[in-house]
Amino acid sequence: MKLIVGLGNPGIEYQFTPHNLGFLAIDRIAGDLGVEGRNRQCRALTARAVIAGQPVILAKPETFMNLSGLSVRELVAEYQIDVKSDLIVIYDELDLPLGTIRIRQRGSSAGHNGMESVIGALGTQEFLRIRMGIGPDHPVSDGARYVLSPWKKKELTVVDEMLDRTADAVEVILKEGAAAAMNRFNRKAESAK
Repeated sequence: MKLIVGLGNPGIEYQFTPHNLGFLAIDRIAGDLGVEGRNRQCRALTARAVIAGQPVILAKPETFMNLSGLSVRELVAEYQIDVKSDLIVIYDELDLPLGTIRIRQRGSSAGHNGMESVIGALGTQEFLRIRMGIGPDHPVSDGARYVLSPWKKKELTVVDEMLDRTADAVEVILKEGAAAAMNRFNRKAESAK
């Protein structure tokens, strides 16, 4: 069993903000597979699916971003997930340009509160993550306000393409492994200009 978690904040007011890219990615993957994350368990909305022949749990923690680790820890325990080989966490990354995705097999939270919570709850940094770039093309004085403000209309096409690439990246990870996915997807996004 693989556990794929998208980080975000529950509530309609956060739905289409940069900080909810993890949720949007889970919604895109679920939609592509014809499933819906409606089951409530371990403080998350979940759905079961099969990707690349492997059973997966798709999850969106309902604990709010800064407490995401509480839900992830419960899901890992519930499904007896081997964190190093069977967990993928998807989240927004302000330090990457909009439209970029980066797959990493380990690392710090780099100041992302949701990832800080997950790392703290799991007691390890050794798990796969997909970072989705939300960095604007201009300096931002208030990062918190930026990540919680709705997307601008002109950004939506890039966001949509990034969600498709993220869904593709998950499939490649499960079919061919993390190294193959990193080689294919850890490039600058052509459309991020």
